[in-house]
Amino acid sequence: MSKQLKLGFVGLGIMGTPMAGHLVNAGHEVFINTRSKAPEGLASSSAVQCSSPQEVASKADIIFTMVPDTPDVDMVLFGKNGIAAGLTKGKIVVDMSSISPISTKEFAKKINALGCDYLDAPVSGGELGAKNATLSIMVGGDEGVFEKVKPVFELMGKNINLVGGNGDGQTAKVANQIIVALNIEAVAEALLFASKAGADPAKVRQALMGGFASSKILEVHGERMVNRTFDPGFRIELHQKDLNLALNSARALGVSLPNTATAQELFNSCAAHGGKAWDHSAMVRALEKLANFEIGQKA
Repeated sequence: MSKQLKLGFVGLGIMGTPMAGHLVNAGHEVFINTRSKAPEGLASSSAVQCSSPQEVASKADIIFTMVPDTPDVDMVLFGKNGIAAGLTKGKIVVDMSSISPISTKEFAKKINALGCDYLDAPVSGGELGAKNATLSIMVGGDEGVFEKVKPVFELMGKNINLVGGNGDGQTAKVANQIIVALNIEAVAEALLFASKAGADPAKVRQALMGGFASSKILEVHGERMVNRTFDPGFRIELHQKDLNLALNSARALGVSLPNTATAQELFNSCAAHGGKAWDHSAMVRALEKLANFEIGQKA
């Protein structure tokens, strides 16, 4: 490590905990805050627990947020004892949540008005990517600010790209979530078809992994579908949120996203069956209900 930095991290859920852990392990001074009790691994580390996002912002020079949705980011930034209240000129706020591109632009303006910089930097790669520090990070903001923060991003991810100005990182993430949802749907249909036809879905998946149909979704989520391991991961309710962003934005832009809408309806069906906290690979369960057949079942 070159220079020790004062870093803040607000939001220590499935993704935020390992991400913050990488910053601690790199030897930086890390100030943390979360709505509930700090996870054991971080609580027993050198990370400094703070009573509020405001306290984190007052002590750190670069503050990262990783919370579920747009209202949550609004709250940790501008709510009571929020980050904005603890900022002084020259600090950098980096939101790594997946939220509305339109709201992101407004948040950036408010932070800029305080004499501070703002990056939106949503991620893709799920819990596994967060744990392995292999996340894809899509960044929106000023290039100079991006270059300052890039060495810290490199502690959490591998594929790090400045997409454009504030909001463009979030737009890229929405596009990512469209692709992921449609790929999950395609893999689910294919493995369900193969299983119903009497083939071994695990062997079909393995065969497809060597061809043009190969994908990270087939590799990771195809295995989840075959093995029936639907603990998150990435919860269906969060992917529903992301596809709502896609569909609402598409409506405003006058763009039709028919297959995104279908994927959302399949997620909605899972949620209706008590599955909003299932991993998003469990979209297959909605298709299985329609087929009255489960992958791995004997035809």
